[in-house]
Amino acid sequence: MKLLYSAASPYARKVLVVAHETGRIGEIEAILQATGVLDPPADLMRFNPLAKIPTLILEEGTTLYDSRVICEFLDAGATRRRVFPQGEARWPALVQQALADGVLDAALLLRTEVTVRPEQYRFDRWQDGQTIKIRSALDRLEETVAALSEVTIGSIATACALGYLDLRFGDLAWRGGRPALEDWYAGFARRPSMVATAPAG
Repeated sequence: MKLLYSAASPYARKVLVVAHETGRIGEIEAILQATGVLDPPADLMRFNPLAKIPTLILEEGTTLYDSRVICEFLDAGATRRRVFPQGEARWPALVQQALADGVLDAALLLRTEVTVRPEQYRFDRWQDGQTIKIRSALDRLEETVAALSEVTIGSIATACALGYLDLRFGDLAWRGGRPALEDWYAGFARRPSMVATAPAG
């Protein structure tokens, strides 16, 4: 399998962490892929018409996207551990993933606003709205951090989201007033799967 990814993409990191945790990392050839908000690369659009990463290309040529689909696919063939719980435990884990992905959605919109949109067209109130969403989600994670005690897609997605905030939004200071979440992340970030996929760039 070939994984088209970016070294700084938190969604690609989530896929790679899942690949490590499920024992499938050895099946994947990770290929750095250029992306572009304004000029979507044609070579990426051949495999994913949305020109987004991560995109997984299977041996027979089938492509899978987005990160949630790829993670479920990897989990279905796990040789080590499953990270998508079965039964009633599945739903809390999926909600945790949705919350973490929502943090990333807001963060990436903010980053696009300040790195792509010309300064004279930036909308401060819109940026404030995205920041409010991020802080609200972080507060919920602080309140429910005990639910992240197991290695699931929820805890993996949460850790990747927090890692991205460290990488791109240091000024957000997400640890402030959230000691339980800070302690949890410090421990989870030491997992070999997290160390091996630490973002760069």
